[in-house]
Amino acid sequence: MIELYTWATPNGKKVSIMLEEVGLSYEVRPVNLSKGEQMKPEYLAINPNNKIPTIVDSDGPAGQSFKLFESGAILMYLAEKTGKLWPQDTRKRYQVIQWLMFQMGGVGPMFGQANYFFRLTEKVPYAIERFHKEALRLYKVLDQQLAQKSYLADEYSIADIATYPWVWRHDIHQVKLEEFPNVKRWYDSISARPAVQRGMQIPKV
Repeated sequence: MIELYTWATPNGKKVSIMLEEVGLSYEVRPVNLSKGEQMKPEYLAINPNNKIPTIVDSDGPAGQSFKLFESGAILMYLAEKTGKLWPQDTRKRYQVIQWLMFQMGGVGPMFGQANYFFRLTEKVPYAIERFHKEALRLYKVLDQQLAQKSYLADEYSIADIATYPWVWRHDIHQVKLEEFPNVKRWYDSISARPAVQRGMQIPKV
């Protein structure tokens, strides 16, 4: 059994989508960020970085309990554990990894900053312009890749799962998907997946 410590953020939803896609049994442990529950000693004992998500797998490597934080690492672990959404061919596997790293190093941080500054009551024009421009640039990179393929790599993978919940927030960082038709086609296709629909409802808040 896997315990999923999560909240209603893009990084949290990545892991619930993945768990739904691969069909592993899991129990949800909500960590209410607005109440500061991520700072409680019992949570810091499993994730010293006081972020979500975190998993605890009672049937980890060698049959021993295993705790893991950082959403990208969790996706890779679950893919290896199940052999799903993770190519065995080295070349194809690293194509998935490069797009996962693109999300972790670019899409997540930059979209997150855009979200933050757009939602501030006291506007910071320079920051809004900077992060909105960078968000648009990253959407363009995604759109160019998706003009060539149905998914970010050769097949639906953890790279798509990692990126989707951030694109789901496109309205907050004021991006119109219609301006990026290949991203929109990809987004609509993934939105229709039953496992994605279930995973996006986790946790129920």
